[in-house]
Amino acid sequence: MKNQINVIRTNHLRFVLCAALLATLTGCVAYVDRPVQGSVYEDNSAPFLVQDDYVYYPSYECYYSSSRHQFAYREGNAWVSRPAPRGVSVNVLLASPSVKMNFHDAPAQHHAAVAKQYPKNWKPAAGKPGQGNKEKPGEDHGR
Repeated sequence: MKNQINVIRTNHLRFVLCAALLATLTGCVAYVDRPVQGSVYEDNSAPFLVQDDYVYYPSYECYYSSSRHQFAYREGNAWVSRPAPRGVSVNVLLASPSVKMNFHDAPAQHHAAVAKQYPKNWKPAAGKPGQGNKEKPGEDHGR
């Protein structure tokens, strides 16, 4: 009879320990769905979209997106995006005349008009420092 009582107590003790362990482990995730008072809560239900912004380098017919950190240009009949421009160092490209674009989608959709307005030999107006890195007022560029 004593053995049965010891077995029952041991089983009861195991059950209590397992229940306590289970309660402890499940208690770790009790507040996942709401923030702790005074903390920052991030709602990931809506995607965060960053608009593309482009700078065009007419001499190289190349666009740079600072939000993507990618250069976009034609390679044959296809448009490609790469972390480095083709056939020119980044330093040389950045030193060449450039124009900030106003469109926020693919350069391929606007390139015909942009290349017509800014041919390969385009230079900013003389006597206007910084003109090469800024868009001229009133220019639309596909917006």
